[in-house]
This record gives sequence, structure tokens and C-alpha cells, in this order.
Amino acid sequence: MTRPSTGYSLYELLLTTTLIAALMTLGIPSFEAILARQRQQVEVNALFHAVHLARKESIMRRKVVSICPSQDGAQCLPGRDWSAGWLMFENRDRDSPPRIDPGEPVLRRHRVADNIVISANRRGFTLRSTFLRATNGTLVICDRANRIRPKALVVSYTGRPRVALATPAEKPYTCAD
Repeated sequence: MTRPSTGYSLYELLLTTTLIAALMTLGIPSFEAILARQRQQVEVNALFHAVHLARKESIMRRKVVSICPSQDGAQCLPGRDWSAGWLMFENRDRDSPPRIDPGEPVLRRHRVADNIVISANRRGFTLRSTFLRATNGTLVICDRANRIRPKALVVSYTGRPRVALATPAEKPYTCAD
């Protein structure tokens, strides 16, 4: 009397392993793009909300509020690379480009994910109460490995941000190398 087989044959195991390897080869690159897109969206949202919060705080406090790139969360960086992070502070002496001086309170700090690159055409953004214009400009948010299209956060003179995929000339944004 023969007993029914309860295991798998070597052929069945090799076939299953090959099939799993093929599916993983096809699925991992698209999964990496999904993760890159998600990380980019997190940074776009963080900057978008920071600009809104800075605008709101400048109106509520009737003070000048600035956002600048920062590596340590304590001082503004002199360049236009925002890839390390940024901070928001009350710019009491209204210096331009913005820089933190003693006695100026930091309102928010943000550290950017390692695989995201953010570059701007400004060293900082300053938002003032309703009677003066804000600093306008563009921040371009990119994946370090260029797996996805860059997105830009465009800040208007009124301090309102919007997300864009292309320039006003309908050309896609590019990432700084």
C-alpha cells in the first residue's frame, strides 16, 4: 500500500522559487518608486504647511516670520540647498537673507529625509503681516536617485504656496546635480 505524498518535489520547489524571484525582480523597482514618491510628498507637504503656518504666525503675531535652510536646526545655512532641513523663526530684526540672532524664537524645525534633495532660488522665505509682500520663490523637491519626477513648491508674493510639476513655460522642473 502506497502512502500519499505530503511534501514537495525538488522540481516544484525550484519552479516556485524561480517564479517568486521573477515577481520580485519586476516588483521591487516599482515599489522603490512608490516609496520615493511617498518620501517626496512628505517633504512637499511639510514645506507647504510650513509656509502656511509662517504666514498665519506673521499675521497673528504682527511680526516678520522667516523660513531658512538649516543643518543643525539652530542656524540658517548661507546657501540655497535645503536638503538637510529647515527652520522657521520670528525674524525680529528683519534681516535679509534671514538669519537667527540672539533672542529670536525658533517656531519650527524640520529634518529632511536623506534620499530627498531640495533646492531653492532663495536663501530664505520671509512672510510679513498683511500690509507687506512676502518673499516669492520656488523650492524644487527631488529624489536623490532620480526615480521620480521633481515637484516644485512655488510661493507667491502673498505668501501662498502651490505645488507645480512644470514651469510657467510648461517645461518640467529639473534637479540640481
